[in-house]
Amino acid sequence: MSDMKNQCKNKKSTSASGKFKINFNQDYTSLSVVSDSGYKLFAIQGVSKVDEIFSSDHVDTRIAERLFSSSLVATVWTSEQNKLKICHFKKKADICEFKYPKHILSVTMNRSRLVVCLKDSIYIHNIRDMRLLHSIKGLPENPTGLCSLSLNSHLGYPISNEIGNIQIFDAGSMKPRLMIPAHCSRVAAMSFSLTGVLLATASEKGTVIRVFCAKNAQRLMEFRRGMKRFAQIVSLNFSICNNYVSASSNTETIHIFKIDQKAKELSERRQDKSIKNSSDDENEKPVEDERPGFMKVFSKAIETINPLSNVMSQDRAFAYVQLAEPGLRYQCVVTKLEKETRLLVACDDGFLYIYNVDPNGGECELVRAHDLRGSLYDITELSGSCDSSFTTSETENVETKENILQSNPIVKSSYAEVMKGKACADDKADIKPLSDINDVVEYSAKNNIQIFDDVQFPPVCQA
Repeated sequence: MSDMKNQCKNKKSTSASGKFKINFNQDYTSLSVVSDSGYKLFAIQGVSKVDEIFSSDHVDTRIAERLFSSSLVATVWTSEQNKLKICHFKKKADICEFKYPKHILSVTMNRSRLVVCLKDSIYIHNIRDMRLLHSIKGLPENPTGLCSLSLNSHLGYPISNEIGNIQIFDAGSMKPRLMIPAHCSRVAAMSFSLTGVLLATASEKGTVIRVFCAKNAQRLMEFRRGMKRFAQIVSLNFSICNNYVSASSNTETIHIFKIDQKAKELSERRQDKSIKNSSDDENEKPVEDERPGFMKVFSKAIETINPLSNVMSQDRAFAYVQLAEPGLRYQCVVTKLEKETRLLVACDDGFLYIYNVDPNGGECELVRAHDLRGSLYDITELSGSCDSSFTTSETENVETKENILQSNPIVKSSYAEVMKGKACADDKADIKPLSDINDVVEYSAKNNIQIFDDVQFPPVCQA
């Protein structure tokens, strides 16, 4: 184990650290790698098989987000940071583009919505025809573009620069739901569970991870990441099974916290009860503490006398990883690979690390390290029985890399007609201006391409 860590450290010392931006897609089956030489898309097929499926040499790429396993990719360029491009990477063509009043900080998608986050506003599009459905303006400054979108279109975003208040907005019905007072300081990270029922949050102090019910704002669990020092939380994600929350920071440790199944079931029962009793979540009242009256009074008295009682009641990490090189940005997710629970760690030095997660917890075991910097199959593999040196597999013949932008004549058409495989007969016929989009977002549809294929999407999860 220690030999593999040393191999990783020695290998990384020869690489250019911090020059890659790596993100996972919505179900952790794919990842995008953005660098100063363009961007690449990889499919995670197994522990030892991570395939490059597309590569663009557009050196100006700043953001590249893939929608599940479909052909749709949303990109933002450094030279035009207020412009969003929707691309069909298999056909290597642009579909449409939008211009916004300020720089785009983040883009997030699910099967029905595309959300663009600016410094002080959020724009919600219908992903099927890219119509602007709603805009949220006048927000406090959000310099990192922090927001989270669940698969059932629950949207969470910070609404204060002083304390950690989070607004839950239903991007499906375009209605605000509730506000969660998550932390005493500003929120630094948040993530919905796959079903959208749970929301994990972390403040800028980074010492505590909290899990709330997104239906009634009740705090279900609290995890202690550390006590001696503050940390900057870089990545915070639920696992696919909703049983774990993984968190990475600028320290040397990645933590995996285990969700209490009883607390999760209780939140789901509360959700079902709220649906039966009221059609409007705004009228829903938090479920009261069911403990006897003297127990509630006693616990509150203890908390008042001894504030450390809250700290002692917080859960610690279920599993962890000691990083060979702290200080870099690590994106971490817990998923199933080859029927086993794995921790995937993508580092901004261009490597993807795969760890085994022991069912009993404890330190995770590193089993593979994939080099995502080179061409197809240029990966580095590690295992407990491998040699002390790094082994690189042979590079196979691949399709010649092409730029996404094509030199073909652009045919103007509405996005809906693009989706149907039709083009406008008149070049001057643009999409009809929307009431709010007319003076905010400039729209341009380009190629005659149908990008959606229902077989490429997983079923939509219902909350």
